[in-house]
Amino acid sequence: MSGPAPADDSPPAKRQRTEDEPITRSEIWYQDGSVVLQAQNIQFRVHWSILSQNSAFFSQLMGLPQPPDQPTMDNCPIVELQDDATDAEYLLKALYNLKFLYQPMLPLPVVSALIRLGRKYDFRDVLEAAVERITFENPATLKEYDARRNWEEKTTYTPTRIDPYRAFEFDILTLARENDIVSALPAAYYRALNRGLDSLLDGIPRDDGTLASLASIDLRRCIRGREQLMKAQTEPGNTWGWLESELWDYDECTGTSGQCDFVRHALFLDMKVKDPIKLRALNRCSEGYFKSMCNPCRLYVNELVAEGRKKMWEDLPSFFDLPPWSELKNDP
Repeated sequence: MSGPAPADDSPPAKRQRTEDEPITRSEIWYQDGSVVLQAQNIQFRVHWSILSQNSAFFSQLMGLPQPPDQPTMDNCPIVELQDDATDAEYLLKALYNLKFLYQPMLPLPVVSALIRLGRKYDFRDVLEAAVERITFENPATLKEYDARRNWEEKTTYTPTRIDPYRAFEFDILTLARENDIVSALPAAYYRALNRGLDSLLDGIPRDDGTLASLASIDLRRCIRGREQLMKAQTEPGNTWGWLESELWDYDECTGTSGQCDFVRHALFLDMKVKDPIKLRALNRCSEGYFKSMCNPCRLYVNELVAEGRKKMWEDLPSFFDLPPWSELKNDP
């Protein structure tokens, strides 16, 4: 059946069916279905009504007259999709089973398929639900970023709405950038940086043995962003800028014999000498560093770090050549 063309910027099918491959039925086969969708060599018998009420594309397609040579099966028109059969199955599962779409965690390939096909065929509800998982994991506010990190219990980040794996940070960044989920990009770039320079340059092996590598545009933004963040994190007013002062002269200090300044100087040496290439731009204070400081100085340091983190978060998009937060509006 011919009809309106879907969005041109959708990626091509992963694999096209060859003529000698037998056509098989999927498990998604409703006897009362009114249309057969075919992706590669897999067919799905579903309902025009379900497709059309969820997709402006299929609503328009359903209203078009059928050509005389339209292939059919059991009086149902066959509509061929130029998409991966597995992706089509994920989309139809999301339409027919809300438990599938809204389960607590989904694999990233499922989320990716729902975003691509949701955008291509204008399944708005499916698309928005999938995009929300990306923006949840890569939020646009520091408060949400901290909540995902769960600083009180751990210092590493573990996704909660998308199943994690070794190369998760690279793949979710690629997915967000390719699909204009721009509000997720600053946090996604920052998380990719935390995998280290070796991973940025060499890629990360996935659990299935394939290699996740960043596209040149993402690699360039990451390397340039890391260089600028490393410089900025110890500048005055930023997270660790207070370490650069020549002498710790906080008026409320109750420490003796310069103990608080000694602790500050020890941390300065740790960051600048022992481990000068570690990215700490959004790190919180570690109590282990400051336990020897007096209580007023500990409170003061926490205030300085908190204010510096807020400033660095506001500036975060600029480090990756992105517009300010207020202009990062998703257009999936």
